[in-house]
Amino acid sequence: MTDPSKARERKFRQAAIFYVHVAILYESIVWVLHRDGSLPVRGPIAIWLGLGALIAGCVFLALWRWQNVWVARVVWGLGALRIPALLKGAFLPPEGAVLSPSFYLTALIVVLINLWFLARAAWDL
Repeated sequence: MTDPSKARERKFRQAAIFYVHVAILYESIVWVLHRDGSLPVRGPIAIWLGLGALIAGCVFLALWRWQNVWVARVVWGLGALRIPALLKGAFLPPEGAVLSPSFYLTALIVVLINLWFLARAAWDL
């Protein structure tokens, strides 16, 4: 039989590790789109990348160390807010869209997996 506290810790750590990988993907696409000239950015890109890394680092540490269900639930809720835009980009792209529908579909899959890991930590106690 598995110790419930160990199972809980494992779920939070898995959620934290997957979240940081999603953050790396987001940071990478921001950098690539910026270099391509496809990203409308206000201000220096370094500030936005730094802010994204700071937020991702805080979420990672909160999930890894605190293992608080409310942190996981809030991050899950914020992540779920991405779904409508990703669905629109994947299935109803505007004419002349910069990114292909496959980009949005892939991002949708990654976000859904991330939400699954967060949900396991937040509600499967």
